[in-house]
Amino acid sequence: MATHTHTGTTARTNVQKASMLVGAVFLLVGILGFVPGITGNFDQLHFAGHESEAMLLGLFQVSVLHNIVHLLFGAAGIALAKTATGAKSFLLYGGIIYLVLFVYGLIVPQETAGNFVPLNGFDNGLHLLLGVGMIALALILTKGHTKAHA
Repeated sequence: MATHTHTGTTARTNVQKASMLVGAVFLLVGILGFVPGITGNFDQLHFAGHESEAMLLGLFQVSVLHNIVHLLFGAAGIALAKTATGAKSFLLYGGIIYLVLFVYGLIVPQETAGNFVPLNGFDNGLHLLLGVGMIALALILTKGHTKAHA
């Protein structure tokens, strides 16, 4: 007599795991942006704009808006990880958004009102890495996978 151990749930795919991990990291970064000490010059944290001199880990210029964006991105990554299609979409389109932010950071002068998030050189470099990395995860982790035909 064989015992049945199936719980009725399916295992998460690698792209879902990646989306969960990336989402969790974004949530963590968003939270840490509000923690004095981890965020230097915390008393200079502004809601938005290049005037915010708060620096996450002493490198990345942040504002309340910047931290909220990280929190929302993290929540989206975790929520979309419920399905492989959602996870791939989060990683792919999120990566595209980060590449657009990278280009935006190169084009918009840092000391102008257009730098409302705010972004500095370290942010720009990280956005390039995030964009390329997220797109690569979306494509590599779903390579060869096709949707089931209805």
